[in-house]
Amino acid sequence: MQIQVPLVGIHCRCTASKSETFNMIPAQPKNIAIVGGSLGDLFAGVALKHLRKDLSIRILERNPTPLLHDQGAGVVAGQDVQEFFRKHDRTKTSLTITSHERLYLDRSGKIIDRENTEQHMTSWDLLYHLLRANFDGVGSEYAKAPAPEAHEGVTTYNYGHQVIKVNVENAKSLSILARTSKGDDVKIDADIIIGADGPSSEIRKLIDSSVKRTYAGYVAWRGTVPEDQVSQAATDVFVKKFPFFHTEGIQILAYTIPGLNGTVEPGKRLINWVWYVNYEEDSPEHVQLMTDKDGKKHHITLPPGGIQDSVWQRQKKLAKEILPPQFAELVNKTEVPFIQAITDVISPDAVLPSNHRVVLIGDALAGFRPHTAASTNQAALDAMKLAKAIERILEGADRDKTLKQWEEDVLDYAKSMQRHGVNIGNRSQFGTHPLRG
Repeated sequence: MQIQVPLVGIHCRCTASKSETFNMIPAQPKNIAIVGGSLGDLFAGVALKHLRKDLSIRILERNPTPLLHDQGAGVVAGQDVQEFFRKHDRTKTSLTITSHERLYLDRSGKIIDRENTEQHMTSWDLLYHLLRANFDGVGSEYAKAPAPEAHEGVTTYNYGHQVIKVNVENAKSLSILARTSKGDDVKIDADIIIGADGPSSEIRKLIDSSVKRTYAGYVAWRGTVPEDQVSQAATDVFVKKFPFFHTEGIQILAYTIPGLNGTVEPGKRLINWVWYVNYEEDSPEHVQLMTDKDGKKHHITLPPGGIQDSVWQRQKKLAKEILPPQFAELVNKTEVPFIQAITDVISPDAVLPSNHRVVLIGDALAGFRPHTAASTNQAALDAMKLAKAIERILEGADRDKTLKQWEEDVLDYAKSMQRHGVNIGNRSQFGTHPLRG
């Protein structure tokens, strides 16, 4: 996506003061466009939908299919994710599986430490389908769509819409030009644009084009195995527990997540694993790793089914050589793994300084390392706080103070968690973990 901003000075760090620019927002920001990428856009859309019926909330998703495909990923459901679904999920679907213990294993598979820590686990696909049911009434095997309610805003989910231009011409004009998968250009006027387009956000370039996503020096191998396909020895440490193994340059963990169509029935769930391994950027090993079966080089994610057979066979062999047997079993029983490069990125601002009608939430604001288990939580938190801020503005609250406080709140969380993720990730991958097995 190429964002073009015709007004000189708006494309980057601008000189207008925030006290001046907050008051540029229309008194009634009723048309809201959300540039999506994954879950963040839907969190925002659902939260805003429930404010009032005269709002129009439109999500622009570049993927050409009506539904995004299951990303095969487990998610730790933090307190804000749980609060969001308690408040907004009208399907009332069971969302999580509770882990009651955090375990640390040695190389032999013996438990060397345990902590009584309760955490709640879910899956990307369950969250996505529940959010779609609540946002635009798309029912599925995961949940039936709830009946519309009179007080809700109007929602639109435009898939196959690639944003190619954002016009911020003056204080009263804001629009998006999107190109559809059929090649048509569509102009969309908005009072507020929400950038929820992930860690590689193009909307973020409006706020600070100098912010770059950087590789942290390691990747996460990921996969799932059906619960009924693992041995009793593996079940003993994986089911409703959160086990870890650390050794030099390596961390692996696993937890139980909902299974097919979001089922939480014992025996039908999935064991989700994440294995962090160091690869020097652009080294022969890294290049081969991120090159798929068709010879295409990937920079961030090598999707399910794309890993070269020789690379996967080598990784399974390595698992047997260096991992506890329970983890080695999981890796070797995984049929369709995928790879994610671990990266760092954070924006200095959550709001376009010169206009205050373009905002960032979730990964578009700050991409956390997955050790924090907080990326999804950030998306839910930012969305709920933004909905409250917009509600107060609609009710006549001072725009300056309201949005300034929202930005301060979400930036405080983003900076703290991003810094925490870097610290624990670097200790795990490049230092010495205190519970190294």
